[in-house]
Amino acid sequence: MQRDHTQIKAANKVTLIGAFLDLALGFLKITFGTLSNSSALIADGIHSLSDLLTDILVLGILKISAKGPDEDHPWGHGHFETVGTAILGSILIAVAGAMAYDSTLHLLNNEELPIPSWPALVVALVSIAAKEWIYHYTVKVGRALSSDLLIANAWHSRTDAISSVIVFIGIAGAMSGLNWLDAVAAIFVAIMVAKIGWDLSWNSFQELVGTALPAEKVRQYEAQVLSIEGIVNVHNFKTRTIGSKTILEMHIQVSPYISASEGHLIGDTACQKLFKNDDIAHIIFHIDTYDDEDTEITPHKTLQPMRSSIESIIRDYLGSLNGEISLYRIHLHYLDDKIDIEILLNKNFTSRLDIATDVLIHNIKVELEKTAIPEGTLGKVFFAVGIEQ
Repeated sequence: MQRDHTQIKAANKVTLIGAFLDLALGFLKITFGTLSNSSALIADGIHSLSDLLTDILVLGILKISAKGPDEDHPWGHGHFETVGTAILGSILIAVAGAMAYDSTLHLLNNEELPIPSWPALVVALVSIAAKEWIYHYTVKVGRALSSDLLIANAWHSRTDAISSVIVFIGIAGAMSGLNWLDAVAAIFVAIMVAKIGWDLSWNSFQELVGTALPAEKVRQYEAQVLSIEGIVNVHNFKTRTIGSKTILEMHIQVSPYISASEGHLIGDTACQKLFKNDDIAHIIFHIDTYDDEDTEITPHKTLQPMRSSIESIIRDYLGSLNGEISLYRIHLHYLDDKIDIEILLNKNFTSRLDIATDVLIHNIKVELEKTAIPEGTLGKVFFAVGIEQ
């Protein structure tokens, strides 16, 4: 999700430094490769310039993914970073394939490479040191920002360092008469690079298709929710990631006899605790009065009656009795397949009625079950009296 200005600045800084190194090393390798008669170093220089293009890609994606939510992207732009990571992983696989293909051709054709001179070895060593340094620097920043994109770009930088190692070995082997050593080493390195690219791409694809967090992480979040006072249970717990952040959805079960506002406060309290985990960006919660995990709402499902039909029947019945009875409020408590009704009246009504309370409750139940509430679904009906206007 959205990162702060300091994080964006750090990500751009390390990427710009890497881009400058790729530009400088690319021209250095091509120049000295030409002068030192090293085709391998020239190819490595082209590889470095290709890294420059990916650096530019990373800078563009970081700028887009740093934007907050808007009308077209209500969840933010974090998935742009995920797509960028998948692209870079795919590039690593392609680079590995090209390295393995060329090296295999060299082995099968038994090609003899021109013997380079010693300056090519020096440039290869400089490239190894520079690219290994930028790899560690970029990985450090990427892990600090939880950015898979930066980590992917760091590994792309390391492939340049590895290719420079291959070039160094190839040049040294060629100068010693072991031309085949370059091709064999390149194939082994290509396999390793392809594995890195596959892991990065696969993780990104998993995120894009909405794969949940590991079960252990989900259990940790659930335990934090259940530690909040007033929460009976948590279910329908769903997780997904966008970029480096997590989106949570959950149903929080509370007592059916508390108010909606109290239930919402309990939910807000749970969210406040969860947000202490720095990886969580957004939480969607639903307050339940019963465990509806296995309950499916369909067009043909019979639902409990709404307030309007229940309240009108109670008002009409109370109005038909002798005495002035003023209804203060009705509380409806929906309990899965049952409904409890709490009736609050203004002033004490017992002295104004010629009917016992239990009979009154019985009569109200009868009136409700005639039209509003299906038989067998009405639970308790009780009064609270003595409420003043």
